[in-house]
Amino acid sequence: MDDKQFFRKNLLAWHRNHHRPMPWKGERDPYKIWLSEIILQQTRVEQGLPYYAKFLAAYPTVHQLADAPLDAVLKNWEGLGYYSRARNLHAAARHIANALDGTFPDSYESIRALKGVGDYTAAAIASFAYDLPHAVLDGNVYRVLARFFGIDTPIDSTPAKKEFAALAQSLLDERSPGAYNQAIMDFGARHCTPRQPACSGCPMSSRCVALQSGRVAQLPVKKKTITKRMRFFAYAVFEHRNTVWLRRRDGKDIWQQLYEFPLLEQPETPADTATVPPLLVQHFFPEGAPEGLELQAVSKTYRQTLSHQIIQAVFIEFKMPDNLEVVDFQKTRLLDYTQTEQFKLKKILAVPRIIDWYWQEKAVTLRLV
Repeated sequence: MDDKQFFRKNLLAWHRNHHRPMPWKGERDPYKIWLSEIILQQTRVEQGLPYYAKFLAAYPTVHQLADAPLDAVLKNWEGLGYYSRARNLHAAARHIANALDGTFPDSYESIRALKGVGDYTAAAIASFAYDLPHAVLDGNVYRVLARFFGIDTPIDSTPAKKEFAALAQSLLDERSPGAYNQAIMDFGARHCTPRQPACSGCPMSSRCVALQSGRVAQLPVKKKTITKRMRFFAYAVFEHRNTVWLRRRDGKDIWQQLYEFPLLEQPETPADTATVPPLLVQHFFPEGAPEGLELQAVSKTYRQTLSHQIIQAVFIEFKMPDNLEVVDFQKTRLLDYTQTEQFKLKKILAVPRIIDWYWQEKAVTLRLV
């Protein structure tokens, strides 16, 4: 028996006794499989489970997801991160509902053409929903294959994708591609883990190159190290008659189509955040602050780590005089923002996680929740 046959046989035998129950496992409805796969992109299963249940309850069919306002979809996604997934999910649902008459694509190529669907997701849907012979290749699979076959090619390099894809496809059990794909992903997630893999009880240990050569901790290889960009956001929370000013982020920056307070980004984090309020007043009221504007509080500094950036933010709370009218803001930089009832921040509008953290703490204090 060659190494590939040995690997496939022992992997499937392992999975028969180590099946990990999930609500989408064994599912044949491509809509539900697609939904689960998009939610689980760059997300731990434990974190994604409640979102899967929430989305299925809110949008049982692709038509209901397509008909939902984007703001509602983003609000349901709130806290999961990587919001481009939600935007792409909504756009793809509309394409399926309108251009495809609600019929989910049934070939690898047509699934791959959906917005937000890459090679891995297309292979997963194609194999799980339609038993099509396409091997999945995600972080778990890269790790398992790199270790068992002793592959030193950096997995974040261009040659690796071709090399590992060919190997994964050659290992696939084409009689039961969905079962095989599930087995190798579960094996990587539960057994051949990034740290402290269960090598002593591994059914493939006798032929695992990484174990036999003492390189388990060194494989898989990555060549790139990401230097995260540091950013400091100074948010002005202008409260007026139980409203605050908000706008939706557009453009190509982070957090597209989420809502935020008036923002002044600074080139670096100040040593003393007490210096921030005057900068905000000067920026948003270039012709002078309105009479009666009161500084209420300076929040602690919040920190959110993204894939390529680290955001630090402070929230400066101001109280606007009740007698101010809309006309009083014509010569300010608040014209790009909209006065919004505070309850909408909790109930309706999706905001970046860092704002949600701040608002939750503030809401507890003010008993807004």
